[in-house]
Amino acid sequence: MSTPSPRSQQSNPSSAGARAAGSASGRTNPGARQGSWRRGRWTLLLLAVICAAPIIGSYLTYYVFKPAGGTTSYGALIQPQRPIPESLTVTGADGKSVPLASLRGRWLMISVDSSACDKTCATKLYFMRQVRATQGGERGRVVEVWLRTDSTPVPDVIRNAYPDTQTYVADPAALAAWLPVDAGTTLQDHIFVVDPNGNLMERFPKDPNPTKIKGDITKLLKWSSIG
Repeated sequence: MSTPSPRSQQSNPSSAGARAAGSASGRTNPGARQGSWRRGRWTLLLLAVICAAPIIGSYLTYYVFKPAGGTTSYGALIQPQRPIPESLTVTGADGKSVPLASLRGRWLMISVDSSACDKTCATKLYFMRQVRATQGGERGRVVEVWLRTDSTPVPDVIRNAYPDTQTYVADPAALAAWLPVDAGTTLQDHIFVVDPNGNLMERFPKDPNPTKIKGDITKLLKWSSIG
């Protein structure tokens, strides 16, 4: 029988250690796995907060952080907000019916009037056009919408003066159920604002000041990155 050499005896402990390390590394560490899961969860939560921050910030700025003694807005804020009813459909110039909610994605300035469009109607359309035009590079985020309460033809002078205003025919009763008005006024007296999420959020008064409307719209576009 041969006697093991000192070299072979010295190599045995390292070989055993390597085998032990390999065995240990092959086993799953429950604590490490749980820690990894927690880190992933917090990462997803952080991403969700970052994505929601612009929307949260816009509403906090507009609805919560108000100067002492008053409100930050000229128009009346609609609280709670009223989403565009999913059942509210309108008819476009092409004769096709579409949900009004399909206009979500941009800020909407809405006027409600008959197709004949009297002086008050024309004044509101003019104000909406001018307010949008004064937003400069941000004007693409705003859409002028005229909801007509009947399907009679629009006078040529009105149609030609406001080619960028989107016009739709809508059921007056459905509009009255969605759009609140001031006491003693009608739907035709107001300009309404709907945010890009489809929520009715503001109503301007009868015979409004266009400069103050501009101020509200400018502020909304400045503090909100949606739309």
